[in-house]
Amino acid sequence: MTDRDPKDPRHQDHDLLPDAKAEISGMAKQGMQHPSTKPVLLGAAAGAVAGAILPVIGPVVGGLAGAGIMLYKRLRP
Repeated sequence: MTDRDPKDPRHQDHDLLPDAKAEISGMAKQGMQHPSTKPVLLGAAAGAVAGAILPVIGPVVGGLAGAGIMLYKRLRP
């Protein structure tokens, strides 16, 4: 019998890349109707604003980072 720690991530037994591929594919097919699209776009916008303020990063890298963080949070709550 294996005792699982309740603090362990729920989706630890799955690989991240296949889950991300399926999520991004669903977002591309369903557009704004997909439940992950709006949070990921908001993360991209927030990252772009933060990147525009920081002189080294830039808005493009900040937007990609913000979208990536929000996608990760949607995949691994």
